[in-house]
Amino acid sequence: MTTTPARDPGVLHPPPLPPGLRLGPVTLAVADRDRSLAFYRDLLGLEVIDDGVHHGEPTVTLGADRRAIVRLVVRPGIDRLPRNVTGLYHAAILLPDRAALGRVILRLAETRYPFGASDHGVSEALYLDDPDGNGLEIYRDRPRAGWTWRDGRIEMTILPLDLDEIVAELDGDEPSRAPMPAGTTLGHMHLRVGDVDEAERFYAGVLGFDVVAGFPGARFFSVDGYHHHLGTNSWESAGGQPRSDATAGLLGWELVLPTMDDLAATATRLSAAGQTVDAHADGSVEVLDPWRTQLVLRTP
Repeated sequence: MTTTPARDPGVLHPPPLPPGLRLGPVTLAVADRDRSLAFYRDLLGLEVIDDGVHHGEPTVTLGADRRAIVRLVVRPGIDRLPRNVTGLYHAAILLPDRAALGRVILRLAETRYPFGASDHGVSEALYLDDPDGNGLEIYRDRPRAGWTWRDGRIEMTILPLDLDEIVAELDGDEPSRAPMPAGTTLGHMHLRVGDVDEAERFYAGVLGFDVVAGFPGARFFSVDGYHHHLGTNSWESAGGQPRSDATAGLLGWELVLPTMDDLAATATRLSAAGQTVDAHADGSVEVLDPWRTQLVLRTP
């Protein structure tokens, strides 16, 4: 059975975030420009959209079909991202179809780049780290008609993924090194947090996400019946502190709201809940979660 998340009428909730919400590019700190380009451009197939200096720091923006997905801020000398701090668990790149996922599998296999894989029922996913330890997921969704909801919660599995079956669907003459196709986006973010209950109070109770799944030490959130736009876990970061400026990791992520009215209503709600909301000159606003992870809210 498929349905949308249910909200408990006995619990006070803020108005939900609006349908049509999507994620903007994720911003990551990396140590070496050329090494990162060899990974994101040459291995994964993202295209360079912009390469210059922004806010005084070398920055490379990559994406697909001119849509920005990953923004890399180059900070020479920083250390690899440790696993026990809050912030990034992984940024998840959503591919438009199974063939695109098959091509990524071939790219990784040809270069012997280490990765894991899981069948989540709602999606098929690959997991890997970039050269600085920034976690990535690369996945494709199964059709929504096959997703199962029970009592407002999405059912997701953690099963082995049949890589051979996916690759076997490719045309044998199709080049594995083709760029990531149009329709590739940032599908969701997954964050390390210090406490999942506190994460739920902020992301659902203040910001307005629906809670769509929960596991020991983890919560998942979405809008408009998606399996999740945001995951949080404390598996390695319970009671943890934010990453140091001396390490790689997450500098910020973005939610793109459909209209200026949606943005204004969300900013007002955050302020009313006691959150510090900073307005930017481009019309976007910024807020920090309880572990000082930067979230920028903007319109298209």
